[in-house]
Amino acid sequence: MTGLTVSVHGALSEIPAAAWDALLAHEPDRASPFLRHAFLLACEESGAATPRAGWVPRHLVVRRRREVVAAAPAYARDRSDGDFGRDWEWASVAARGRTPWYPKLVLGVPFTPATGRRVLVAPGEDRGAMVHAVVEAARRLCADEGIHGVHALFPDPEDARELEAAGLALRIDFQYHWRNDGYRTPEDFLARFPSKRRNAIRREKSMPERQGIAIRTVRGDELVRDPAGWAKACFALHRATTDKMVWGMRFVNRAFYERVIAGLPDAVEVVEARRDGGLVAMAFNLASPTRLYGRYWGCVEEHPFLHFNVALYHSIDECIRRGVSVFEGGAGGEHKIARGFEPAETWSAHLVLDRRLDAALRRHLDTERAQRLEAVARWREEHARLGG
Repeated sequence: MTGLTVSVHGALSEIPAAAWDALLAHEPDRASPFLRHAFLLACEESGAATPRAGWVPRHLVVRRRREVVAAAPAYARDRSDGDFGRDWEWASVAARGRTPWYPKLVLGVPFTPATGRRVLVAPGEDRGAMVHAVVEAARRLCADEGIHGVHALFPDPEDARELEAAGLALRIDFQYHWRNDGYRTPEDFLARFPSKRRNAIRREKSMPERQGIAIRTVRGDELVRDPAGWAKACFALHRATTDKMVWGMRFVNRAFYERVIAGLPDAVEVVEARRDGGLVAMAFNLASPTRLYGRYWGCVEEHPFLHFNVALYHSIDECIRRGVSVFEGGAGGEHKIARGFEPAETWSAHLVLDRRLDAALRRHLDTERAQRLEAVARWREEHARLGG
């Protein structure tokens, strides 16, 4: 790959937004809104993803002469909370073997377990070659700065295969995603369930009307007319919920909400729930033309099934109405299975600079992958047998 240069950037603001966004404009569904310059900039400039919070920007940019032809969002991390890499056990094993695990280099989006591109490549370029160039740059960065491993989190399946070809070891995990099987109406969707479960969902979906709660999705122009007001409301609801949890972690702040709403008005969706005109709950989502991504939930009043209606059912109905293909509900939540979500494979890719630890990790991942693929195959077989 002659004629290429690689630069490392300590802030996304060092990279022109037009140059960065040009790398994903030709495939917005693959890159996801979380890879847009405005979203990553909001993470950093709001103070949510900063060195103090454990996110040290080390973004990689590949240029041919002066033209940006590839890039990857990258952060050096001295902890794992907030990246959803679930590598605490690996870090513990490394520590017992007196091998440093941190700092590590994460190719991904802060506090966002949503699938998408992790290496952005300009149209017309050889993706495989550019992924190799980014991985090699990440290796050199780690060696130069005393970073102990490269971890690409939540790449889409094509990115995962390319990262594997570039020398990283793949890990498989699962989330629960809703998929649109060509449903024309919400009733078409409910028809997939056995009668008992179908009636239970109908009862749950009817609860807001009985409780005097109105639910709707707010988008675009309505949000951008008052980004500060919506940011204040969303953050207050989010904070009210996370602060009640024993292990609740409030990764984002009010400034983050305001910057994302103002910077991505075409992608942000707020599902609001109001009772007697007052806002009592919300779900903060982002969307591409074909996928909806659930991010944050919050409420100041507790009502039976309110969470399911605001965070799941309402958006499923909206996906059907708008022809959206996939709804990624976020990490965790086995309760989603009973409401139409199914296990979906997610990927990560790993390279540890210590050769002995890297070899051990690769053996572990080979065994783990076989076990997890077998588990989801059994689930799908059982699901098909029961018919719902």
